[in-house]
Amino acid sequence: MTKLSSDRAQVTILRSMQFAWYGMMALISSYFPLYFYHLGFSKLQIGAIYSVGPVLSIFTNILTGIVSDKTKNIRLVICLLFAGQILALALLLPQREFGMMAVLMALFYVFQTPVNSTMDSVTLLAAVKFNRSFPSIRMFGSLGYAVCAVLFGLFLNRYGSDWTLGLGLAVVAVSLVFSILLGDYQTSSRKFEFGGLWIVLKRREILIFFAIIFILSVGHRMYEGFFTVAMRELGASDSVIGLSQLMSACSEIPMFFLLAKFGHRYRELPLLAVASFMYTIRIGLLSFITNPWGIVALQLMHSVTFGIFYITGIRYIQTLIPDEYRTSGQSLYAVVWTGFSGLVAGIMGGWMYDGYGLAAVFRVGAAFAFAAFVGILAYYFRRNDS
Repeated sequence: MTKLSSDRAQVTILRSMQFAWYGMMALISSYFPLYFYHLGFSKLQIGAIYSVGPVLSIFTNILTGIVSDKTKNIRLVICLLFAGQILALALLLPQREFGMMAVLMALFYVFQTPVNSTMDSVTLLAAVKFNRSFPSIRMFGSLGYAVCAVLFGLFLNRYGSDWTLGLGLAVVAVSLVFSILLGDYQTSSRKFEFGGLWIVLKRREILIFFAIIFILSVGHRMYEGFFTVAMRELGASDSVIGLSQLMSACSEIPMFFLLAKFGHRYRELPLLAVASFMYTIRIGLLSFITNPWGIVALQLMHSVTFGIFYITGIRYIQTLIPDEYRTSGQSLYAVVWTGFSGLVAGIMGGWMYDGYGLAAVFRVGAAFAFAAFVGILAYYFRRNDS
């Protein structure tokens, strides 16, 4: 175990866990909807299943963050999250009926939705301890997403969508093994106080930032939740859908590298404004595309939308929230980014898709992104004037 506790080994374990987990994220975002589509579920039913996760994440992210900060045992929390997912997926394997699958997917989301924020927290803590940049570790998640999106697409295209849950079970099991090997990075000696956390969260700049995140994320979630089903309706195979995910994930990697090297030279709010404006263009263009290969090409804009916003948003939240509340703050950020916004996007997007078609969903998503762009600029100039 001494070798596994060395700095180099721990960085390798973290990168490997990022790779494995984001491979699972590729499966969830790209192939779970197609699996439900394969079972005969309607778009509204698929939207309803996906809306359960954001609702539960509101509570599970907050609870996970507080428990991690209170106990200062984030490694155990991550292990329990992966173990819970394995249980839920094992129970899902034989199911085909919508009601039971919706219940078990809710159980799965209880353990799945807090993982991203918890892994971001442990990666931030490890990056400080090992004198590494957060993007230099997190980019392996993008690599995992890219590689697995293609491999899973080829595998499922050959053997069928029935293997989707089995693949998920195997990938989460690998993630659990890496989480067991993690070191302890929560070394802050400051005591966690609920009152102190509440005082921090009531600050005006945090509330404004979370509001902007929510607005942008509604557009992002509309795109993310429905574009794979839209590609299938346009005639795309699983392998083409996997290629689209490869394009987006690969485009993140050089952006993460550039932000790790040069991102500190630029202020956070202008970078967030650029990302929001590019989101407006990306989602808006999607409403006019009628060929799946056009969507594949458009995925390259993922670097200047999600890539910039994700890293810069995490960097900005670090400046707003003290270290002793790091995991709680990161979890609340995830609640806004995936929870409240995902709930609105899932229900609104499913309803609009059934009633008004694909183009309407993406045009409304683009309008949300543009509203976020305007909000960031207004906040930035008002801060500079005061």
